[in-house]
Amino acid sequence: MQRRGKAVDGPDSQRRVEPEASIDLRGTPCPVNFIRSRLKLETVSPGAWLQVDLDSGEPERMVSEGLRSEGHWVESSPLQNPISDVEAPAAVRLLVRRDGA
Repeated sequence: MQRRGKAVDGPDSQRRVEPEASIDLRGTPCPVNFIRSRLKLETVSPGAWLQVDLDSGEPERMVSEGLRSEGHWVESSPLQNPISDVEAPAAVRLLVRRDGA
C-alpha cells in the first residue's frame, strides 16, 4: 500500500515521491513565492513531501536556497508540459521534504 507524502519504490525499483500537497507558483514574484512555499510547507507533516511548481531562474534559486537554509530537503527538475511531454520553458518542479521526520 502506498502512503501519500512518502517515497515509494516503483515496479522498476526506481524511487518516486508522492507529495502530500502541491502548490503552483508560476508567475508569482519573489519574495512572495518563497513566503507562500513556507506557509504551504507548514501544512505538510514532518518528513512528508510538498510539490512546488514555479518559474526557473531567480524564483527557483531563491525558493530552493531559502528552504534548504531552513533544513528542508529540496530536489529540482524541469517541469514537463502535460499535453505534449515536452519540457515547459522556464518552469521547474521542486520536491521539498519537510524537516522534522
